[in-house]
Amino acid sequence: MFWRSQYVGSDSLAGCRDSPGSPGARVNSSEYFPIFLALLWQAGLFFHQGLAAALGLLYLYARYCYFMGYKASSSERLTPIYFSAGVLWILIAVSALGILHFFLSHYVGLNVLQLLTA
Repeated sequence: MFWRSQYVGSDSLAGCRDSPGSPGARVNSSEYFPIFLALLWQAGLFFHQGLAAALGLLYLYARYCYFMGYKASSSERLTPIYFSAGVLWILIAVSALGILHFFLSHYVGLNVLQLLTA
């Protein structure tokens, strides 16, 4: 049968046995990575590149701590995953503020930064 010859077992998806974490942590991170990249680009383009870079580094460090916590025990992975989710929420807010400012200044002609400093 063709479908049995094309089967990929879970051991071949696990990667190197000496690498930190487990397949569950890798799959979880791969699900969040496209969201992180899109938010990082939007925050950098529409708000501020330095803040976006700092938040990106915080997110990557939190994911690293998540891998190490996933490897150690289930209770040690909760704090880093909550922290990385918080960083993602901050990136969402920063991106939304930057996009809102762009559309208001470009299409409505309302420059919010000038209104705040005046």
